[in-house]
Amino acid sequence: MNVIVEPAESLDQRVQSATQPALALRGVSKSFGSHRRLSVPWRSKSPTKRILAVDDVSLDVERGEIFGILGANGSGKSTLIRVISTLLLPDRGTVLVFGLDVVRDELEVKQLINRVSVDAAFFKKLSPMENLLYAARLYGLGADEARRRGLEILERLSISRKVALEPMEQMSRGMQQKVAIARALLTSPVLLLLDEPTTGLDPRSKKDVQRLVVSLREEHDATVVLTTHDMEEADRLCGRLAVLDHGQVIALDTPEQLKRTGGSMEDVFMRLTHEQEEAA
Repeated sequence: MNVIVEPAESLDQRVQSATQPALALRGVSKSFGSHRRLSVPWRSKSPTKRILAVDDVSLDVERGEIFGILGANGSGKSTLIRVISTLLLPDRGTVLVFGLDVVRDELEVKQLINRVSVDAAFFKKLSPMENLLYAARLYGLGADEARRRGLEILERLSISRKVALEPMEQMSRGMQQKVAIARALLTSPVLLLLDEPTTGLDPRSKKDVQRLVVSLREEHDATVVLTTHDMEEADRLCGRLAVLDHGQVIALDTPEQLKRTGGSMEDVFMRLTHEQEEAA
């Protein structure tokens, strides 16, 4: 049975008049792995190493900001996004979305956010529009409004009406990723979490997505948290950047300030992560 979630617009008016950060993280940590293996005869009972994916992260993201999180594979970016989006519980620390605790106020937080990941799932036998209409029902959006908004968003992502009615299984991975982005934007989230959203997209499609992200912030007062490996994308879109390495924030500033140390964003990133490895 589907759970119907009330639209974000019906939430407490503190979201519209909020003075606190859109997102506040305080001492957030998350690890994986068990201290002891399963007690079966053919397996060792020796302790196993826990992997600390997010290590004491604290930061604020202001309302209306496009905030970037950079990091190599395994740096903790995706784990942090999953904690913010309520998919994982933090081991320590607190995460607040417009003052709502992601653990204590989980259902309310889910009304304010949406997430796009690089491994988005769909009903592949259904069309993009059918997938959007299904998602809209979960958020209490009417079919007519969802169809209108869905077609508008898909068109801005260069997906024609004809393609919008064809089965998802016939679409390339890049096109499917654009549908995932359309699905997230359909509910007009006030906090949009984009986990490597343009991975696998061709240059033109990547520009379409980037333009839509900027317009979402400007037209709907949305806050965006973006993880990416694309340093040019981070430089162009983000007002501030946090560089994550081994689960820790090793730098947090505007792209302009970070580049003052010399070189492009790619140069800065390589230098910061290399220095961190040497210190370890």
